[in-house]
Amino acid sequence: MARTKLRKFNELAERENVIEPDDAQFGQLAGKWREEQFENNNPIVLELGCGRGEYTVGMGRLFPDKNFIGVDIKGSRIWKGSTMAIEEGLYNVAFLRLIIESIGSQFAEGEVDEIWITFPDPRPKDRDIKRRLTSPRFLEIYKRILKPGGLVHLKTDNQCLYEYTLETLLERQAKNLICTADLYTSDLQNHTMGIYTTYEKRYLEEGIPIKYLQFSM
Repeated sequence: MARTKLRKFNELAERENVIEPDDAQFGQLAGKWREEQFENNNPIVLELGCGRGEYTVGMGRLFPDKNFIGVDIKGSRIWKGSTMAIEEGLYNVAFLRLIIESIGSQFAEGEVDEIWITFPDPRPKDRDIKRRLTSPRFLEIYKRILKPGGLVHLKTDNQCLYEYTLETLLERQAKNLICTADLYTSDLQNHTMGIYTTYEKRYLEEGIPIKYLQFSM
């Protein structure tokens, strides 16, 4: 197990579609992701807490005219997504190894077109409210790095996180707000493009409704 993990980390260090803290590019791409990483001028879409990258890679397949960046701190997870992207020749897909709290330092103001948050840790304890990826702290970061009117999407199985997020967005008068507490019985299914994460498939098998929110700041 240790040898396999070490091999994966060594492979990540050599991959052009993965940016890590030890890379020369790390922290130097703010405002230059299109030019230097993707070599085009296409829109940039982030997936925060991307895990194995199912959504990042899935969107990359569907939209070759957009650039997708999956963000996660776990190198072993990123390895899976970056491997899929390489095997499929998805040059519009990249991964950034980073704690989400630091995302604001990696992108210039208005550089990002869209953000996806797929099945994040709900952080149910009151002491962890600030660590929820839809807390005001994070919403302010998203507002800065997103272009005006840029959309944020949340998919979650957690009812409490869904209710907390909806309440927070209403308090902040978020724009373009649409939501459903049961995505797959609603008319919003097309908003999520038919892409399922590993966790999502498990929740659906267990009969847990998937919640979905879309909004802009």
